[in-house]
Amino acid sequence: MIEIQNISMTFKSKGIEKGAEEGFKALDDVSLVIPDGCAYGFLGSNGAGKSTLMRMLCGIYKPQCGSIKIDGEDVYDNENAKKKIFFVSDETVQFTAFTLDDLRRFYQGFFPTFSSSSFDRLVSRLDLPRDKKLSEFSKGMKRQAIVILGLSCKTKYLVIDEAFDGLDPAMRRVVKNMIIDEMLDQEATLIVSSHNVAEMNEFCDHAMLLHKGRLILSGEIDELRCGFCKVQLARKGRAISREEIEDCGIKIMQYSLSGSMVQVVVCGGSEQTLNALKGIDTDFTECVPMTLEEIFIYETSAEERE
Repeated sequence: MIEIQNISMTFKSKGIEKGAEEGFKALDDVSLVIPDGCAYGFLGSNGAGKSTLMRMLCGIYKPQCGSIKIDGEDVYDNENAKKKIFFVSDETVQFTAFTLDDLRRFYQGFFPTFSSSSFDRLVSRLDLPRDKKLSEFSKGMKRQAIVILGLSCKTKYLVIDEAFDGLDPAMRRVVKNMIIDEMLDQEATLIVSSHNVAEMNEFCDHAMLLHKGRLILSGEIDELRCGFCKVQLARKGRAISREEIEDCGIKIMQYSLSGSMVQVVVCGGSEQTLNALKGIDTDFTECVPMTLEEIFIYETSAEERE
């Protein structure tokens, strides 16, 4: 289990004197628990803090405050904890001077769990050249190569930043299935970020949303979806106002009116919301399921308005 408690990180801007408080706040008091054996999606817009948090939970960045523990141990400057986690960065430039076999030998020296048989099988599965430097690979091939190395290290935790960046749709499916198969076989924990929210919805069972360094929501995806709903209401003669709905104790995230039809996005489950709306005289009331992508958009928009 990974425990992230009250993490904050501020990067000072160039030219700021030592001791000054100005700078870019990448993370703001983030707390999160990542249970073992899950696939956890990190969601958020550009600059939300996803990559910074990933680097911190892998021990690359030292927390300025708070703590990050892997199986009860602080991860920063801890060799034992770091052996349990492999980080696939969104950058591959550091690998371009090496061949796949060079990288295999390199990582074998750091990860005692490295499996050469898994490495050989996965390289053959994706048909990657083993004797060419990664500088000769396409962007997608580089991504495939580093994911293979991460899977071959057989660590308890695998962290992939922008997992499918540079892959065409067909290869995304192949790599996705490969990751799922290997992680299930190892009973390992996957932590992955992506801008494709719909893809995370089908790939992960847990997710969290960061916005401007703040944790907006987190938990099992099915539970997150049950915590929001979209309701359509209509009444002849007079449209239903926002105030009428809010007077029922409903928290509205978005209200829109088209003719006599009202649509609201609310915090609360479908059954709970429909029961609360019984106090309003309507000719039509319907709850519409929300996707994870819709929740992401509405929550982010709500944060912007505050």
